[in-house]
Amino acid sequence: MTGFLDSYGAGEERREKIVKRLVLGGLAALVIAVALYFVFRNWGEDRQARLFLDMLKKQDYQSAYQLWGCTPATPCRDYRFERFMEDWGPKSPHGNVAAARIAKTRSCAGGVIYTLEYGKDDSLLLWVGRQDKVLGYAPWPSCNPRMPAPGP
Repeated sequence: MTGFLDSYGAGEERREKIVKRLVLGGLAALVIAVALYFVFRNWGEDRQARLFLDMLKKQDYQSAYQLWGCTPATPCRDYRFERFMEDWGPKSPHGNVAAARIAKTRSCAGGVIYTLEYGKDDSLLLWVGRQDKVLGYAPWPSCNPRMPAPGP
């Protein structure tokens, strides 16, 4: 025969288990959210940088030039297509795009700085802006909060 006090505290134990599961589930969700943020925070910029290198590999220089925010209708005043071809065309020092690889990525508030390596001692810095995904040369090797984002 069971007495009145035999089930005393059973409700408290069940409540403690539920609270413990909710807290652990919330912590797990927070850890997963933080991990996903760090994995995908530069996704759009990474995609733009890879697209630029792919266009250069395909020798689609007009499309690659447009990723710099420059179009044939509205060319960049300080970076004309002829200069772009001197920098990125097949006869340029960085014309061998097959040898290029993204060696480092630095995430900044206004964009991402990519270090493109073409060999052991040959690298250059590329900038992809966060808001407009426009490419440009990074004027500094690391994030500098006092400097504005570079423009084309």
